[in-house]
Amino acid sequence: MAEDRKTEGQTGASADGFTGFDPKSVDPYILKDPEAFTMNLARTVEQLGKAASAWLAPRESGAKTDMVADPVVDMVKTLSKVSEYWLSDPRRTLEAQTYLMGSFFSMWTRTLQKMSGDAVSPAADVPRNDKRFSDADWAANPFFDFLRQAYFITSDWADRMVRDAEGLDDHTKHKAAFYVRQISSALSPANFVTTNPQLYRETVASSGANLVKGMQMLAEDIVAGKGDLKLRQTDTSKFAIGENIAMTPGKVIGQSDVCQVLQYDAATETVLKRPLLICPPWINKFYVLDLNPQKSFIKWAVDQGHTVFVISWVNPDERHAAKDWESYAREGIGFALDIIRQATGEEDVNAIGYCVGGTLLAATLALHAQEGDTRIRSATLFTTQVDFTHAGDLKVFADEEQIAQMEERMKETGYLDGSKMAMAFNMLRASDLIWPYFVNNYLKGQEPTAFDLLYWNSDSTRMPAANHSFYLRNCYLQNNLAKGEMVLAGKTVSLDSVKIPIYNLAAKEDHIAPAKSVFIGSRFFGGDVTYVMSGSGHIAGVVNPPDKGKYQFWTGGPAKGDFDDWVKTAKETPGSWWPHWQAWIETLDSERVPARKTGGQLNSLEEAPGSYVRA
Repeated sequence: MAEDRKTEGQTGASADGFTGFDPKSVDPYILKDPEAFTMNLARTVEQLGKAASAWLAPRESGAKTDMVADPVVDMVKTLSKVSEYWLSDPRRTLEAQTYLMGSFFSMWTRTLQKMSGDAVSPAADVPRNDKRFSDADWAANPFFDFLRQAYFITSDWADRMVRDAEGLDDHTKHKAAFYVRQISSALSPANFVTTNPQLYRETVASSGANLVKGMQMLAEDIVAGKGDLKLRQTDTSKFAIGENIAMTPGKVIGQSDVCQVLQYDAATETVLKRPLLICPPWINKFYVLDLNPQKSFIKWAVDQGHTVFVISWVNPDERHAAKDWESYAREGIGFALDIIRQATGEEDVNAIGYCVGGTLLAATLALHAQEGDTRIRSATLFTTQVDFTHAGDLKVFADEEQIAQMEERMKETGYLDGSKMAMAFNMLRASDLIWPYFVNNYLKGQEPTAFDLLYWNSDSTRMPAANHSFYLRNCYLQNNLAKGEMVLAGKTVSLDSVKIPIYNLAAKEDHIAPAKSVFIGSRFFGGDVTYVMSGSGHIAGVVNPPDKGKYQFWTGGPAKGDFDDWVKTAKETPGSWWPHWQAWIETLDSERVPARKTGGQLNSLEEAPGSYVRA
């Protein structure tokens, strides 16, 4: 309907105003069937009551205890420090008020001029390419145009209040800017029926049937979340692990308390002598690297002649509460190396670590260097931070007070529920990952489309209490790995002792492991580091098969000096970085041997992708 409205009923309206505004263009906003709308409104309230009951039931039974006040309290405390700066001096208060009122006066003047038919240049502080406001009536209709401008002026003013506040430490200012963005995203007029032209028209056209369906979906999603809202981002009924997702043939050939080890069947007559071990993050499941045959990095690596082994982490429960980083290093990476030796007879291994899996791999390499374990001969890090000085918006959640509160909550169950981390990641890009789905699902009443990447994103995992506490404190809070002060297995480990070749992949638009953070982290290793920056973000920058011809990557020599200077002089290459990585691997050791039997002398435990990933 939105597409039809771009032309219908708006003759004479310009892209920047409403010259020649046609009164007939408001017809789609006039209710045609009040009786049907009233009936649907009653049904909407009924479904909303069911949603409220689904939310209340586990709380009344004691199955769920809310601790949601913690982030709210932190937000209020943080923003109050910004308010204190502006309100403590009458001159600053007047300055803030004058700036806001002046912006609104300018907007009102432009609106009157446009309504008079005058040509008016668009306001400099109102973005023209925000996809939330792509419907034509945001500019053509005086009411919605006013709302759009008012929203951007107010949110820009709030950002400016944080940016110009003095006397705040860097962490407080970072948190304040983050919370203001969250509030601005939530209060966008695009998120409400009466202030979004497309939603308004669709509600009138269906006499409110969209709201009935939307509140029904809301109730279903709260039930699915066992009392919390489990925001559906994709049609999960269209996917089944091992059937149309995570399909690369292989077997589970090892299992410990914290992981299964998978080996994939060879697809070439000869394979590289060095096996390849992939250590994925445990915050999500490994099959982001094996979504389907067309996108699968694992299948592609098998097709290039790698003997691929993958760690599939357990989805932990209360039994794993004490499993810390040493446990994951020993019973995960160390265990996998033992399995590889038994399955192939090989000591030398190439390893890949993704995100926090890469951080664990780097720390394990430093531990191995102290212990004289030389089995890993090269390491590739996908969007991995080892220095957390510029760790992006996730640092908002990592101060002493918030970590201590999280640790208290984890004591109750022995783990952090995966939905908490999933929501934190979604909040980093709320305008893309939360509010569009809120609008589509609960206000439009439309089922989301089937998208394998979003299915994986919704398939969240829990984190053991000891593991997660160690990660937050040693990495985000204290930055111990970069400082050479992290203690693993009773030993203080240093990345400087890691002398093996490193392929360090960053993603230009990464909001979890910013490219600058990965760049700076490169200088802490003691050996040769090849820094490469891909296009796109944390996932698409990694999962980018060559035959798609998408994005690009940059190479530019050692990660030295200033990051921005490196980017300016780096060579841009269109397409995927995967072939560049393969060439790098083969320069280290290109020797090949006949294709190996999966598992070698080991018995297969089950078919890939295994049972741990299904939990």
